[in-house]
Amino acid sequence: MQHALDLCVSTPGPLAGEILLPGDKSLSHRAALFAALAEGESKVDRFLVSGVTRAMLNALTALGVPWHLDGSRLTVSGVGLHGLRPPSGPIFCGNSATTIRMLAGALAAAGTPCTLDGSEGLRKRPMGRITEPLRGMGVPISTPNGCAPLALGARIADTPLHAFDYMLPIASAQVKSCLILAALAADGVTTIREPGPSRDHTERMLAAMGADVRADEPLAVRVAPLARPLAPLRIELPCDISSAAFLLAAAALVPGSSVLVRDVGLNPTRTGFLDVLGEMGARIRVENPREVAGEPVGDIRLDAAPLKAVRVAGETVVRMIDEFPVFAVAACFAEGDTEVSDAEELRYKETDRISILCGELRRLGVKIEERPDGFAIRGGTLAGGECEARGDHRLAMSLALAGLAAPKPVVVRQAEILNESFPCFVSDLRALGAAVDETAR
Repeated sequence: MQHALDLCVSTPGPLAGEILLPGDKSLSHRAALFAALAEGESKVDRFLVSGVTRAMLNALTALGVPWHLDGSRLTVSGVGLHGLRPPSGPIFCGNSATTIRMLAGALAAAGTPCTLDGSEGLRKRPMGRITEPLRGMGVPISTPNGCAPLALGARIADTPLHAFDYMLPIASAQVKSCLILAALAADGVTTIREPGPSRDHTERMLAAMGADVRADEPLAVRVAPLARPLAPLRIELPCDISSAAFLLAAAALVPGSSVLVRDVGLNPTRTGFLDVLGEMGARIRVENPREVAGEPVGDIRLDAAPLKAVRVAGETVVRMIDEFPVFAVAACFAEGDTEVSDAEELRYKETDRISILCGELRRLGVKIEERPDGFAIRGGTLAGGECEARGDHRLAMSLALAGLAAPKPVVVRQAEILNESFPCFVSDLRALGAAVDETAR
């Protein structure tokens, strides 16, 4: 059992250094699952080993997929699209919405009966976004109240799912990925349309494995049924831009800082935070740009400069949806009033990230106005004090960073949840020169 952990972060001076992070969380999820659906042995280097990816690996074990971890190298013996075997009991997906939604798509394609469940927090996440279109494709799936647990029934052997043309109600990579996986076992070409852009890691990785997945028109993905088995993966994952965001924001908060984060994935659907941080005044440049396994990659250098308030809305929201907690902390130290709109989706994350974020920042003295689809922050008002992670890994790390620039110490209670996505957060901050006090309770 994990002990409760309190964090207090401060800095004796500018942050400096180079960091190489673990692999991208979104890509780690996909690499593990897609390797299982391939035929043959896959090797994935720089796999992120964390709470949420452990949930995916445990699910693969329950479904009869052999795998092995040697440090950060994951080896998976793929069983093929239709090789997933029924588990002996419900699969526990922890706090990971990515795990439950993508598994639902894979199980729908395989026709494997299974119940998918998760933590109390995951049981609050909306699942109608996947169950309704899956039912339209002919998947026998039910849920008691629109949330987990999800119960998938068996299908008649060799009965394909129905191909269709579907418009997602919101731009969501998790929902899109679920339907793409199901469409691999459909009776024709499926088209999935979005109202706005979302991350496209699934399309890139499946195409690299031989699937006919194409973006022939804007905001639409065309998926043909699988004509041949998926090829095994041989891949070294780039570093996670959502984790890099914390270290870059840390440098942006401390005058005189200069930090380089190496080998970061720069998929354009996920670089909104970099664009906004640059607009706020931070000096950011990408060095050594290149492509790795179909994904753009580069080294990101940030030199601190005074920050100014910005307004964030529209497509940029989706491109930085996971970075809003750390962005909000940066905005607390910017000159002027920062405003966020078009971000209602934040209410359906691990927590209601609008309400919880506003509440915890108020505890630190921030003048922040909660709005239905965002918030407004008065810069220069964060004083310090105590706050709580509230079961949200990104909130825990973001609030901790406030201590780097606050006039009084900031203590984050129950910060152990950060191990869900960024287990080396504390050691990386220390390596850059921050002072981090940990108190186990």
